Amino acid sequence: MSVVKINVLTVPAEQREVLEQRFAARAGAVEGSDGFEWFELLRPVEGTDQYLVYTRWRSEEDFAAWMESTMKAGQGGQGSHGGEGGERPKPASTGATLWSFEVVQQASPKG
Repeated sequence: MSVVKINVLTVPAEQREVLEQRFAARAGAVEGSDGFEWFELLRPVEGTDQYLVYTRWRSEEDFAAWMESTMKAGQGGQGSHGGEGGERPKPASTGATLWSFEVVQQASPKG
């Protein structure tokens, strides 16, 4: 079954719009990757300053291959888009943690 990777990003209120714009600007960057199944950027509603970046992959190997290709390309995730003069802008998040899960059960709507 699939594997799920959830990147937990701590984002100060004043950086939320920046983070969301950066993700919007890179729309499509992961969708063509072998083994990629799903992506969601989840905005906190209340009680936390943590965004969740949810991706689902066919296998751990597919995720690892995507990570390796991303690092080789110098993309490195949400905070690394080239700014003016090739400088990297300041990351929008102040911290990040990666959670990993295996999908052991799943359901979809009937019909």
